[in-house]
Amino acid sequence: MSIHPEISTSTHPATLVEDDLVTSGTGRRVLAVTRLATGFIFLWAFLDKTFGLHYSTGAPVAEGSPSLAWVNGGTPSQGFMTFGATGPFKDVFASMASPVTDWLFMLGMLGVGLAVMLGIGLRVSAVAGSLIMLLMWVAEWPFIQGTTNPLVDYHVIYALVLVVSAVLLAGDTWGLGRRWAKLPLVQKHGWLR
Repeated sequence: MSIHPEISTSTHPATLVEDDLVTSGTGRRVLAVTRLATGFIFLWAFLDKTFGLHYSTGAPVAEGSPSLAWVNGGTPSQGFMTFGATGPFKDVFASMASPVTDWLFMLGMLGVGLAVMLGIGLRVSAVAGSLIMLLMWVAEWPFIQGTTNPLVDYHVIYALVLVVSAVLLAGDTWGLGRRWAKLPLVQKHGWLR
């Protein structure tokens, strides 16, 4: 009788480690780099929008005007939801835009970015990050002619990378995943892994 690494005989799923699922050392390192790069995408979005680093956030509108940074009163989600949303849900997103959506978006970017970079709570961050990506995908409604791909765009790819990282326990390599898995709370509640 052979035991398959994808089948855990443990009553505590948090005790499973990445080596049980990904037997190639090179594969684990590639997953770690992919996880870190994806985590940095989320963390960078938070940093750029918080401090107005002039990438996605852009420079001040006019000379002497305040920065668009969140710390200077910028609205990280409201502008996109009001003016950037397209398609049949444009008005829905515009009506939801508020300081609350700014806080939810920014906390989501920070939480997902940090968790994925640290390699902890990957299951929770995969769900949260995938939900953020789904909402952004719907807000940009890809089914309009002139878009690059009507089904699979970067939002879908980021969500898939988050899911793969969580399923394969990619936080164990070059992350704190193994230490996190040993915490009693995580062992008791495997979904925190």
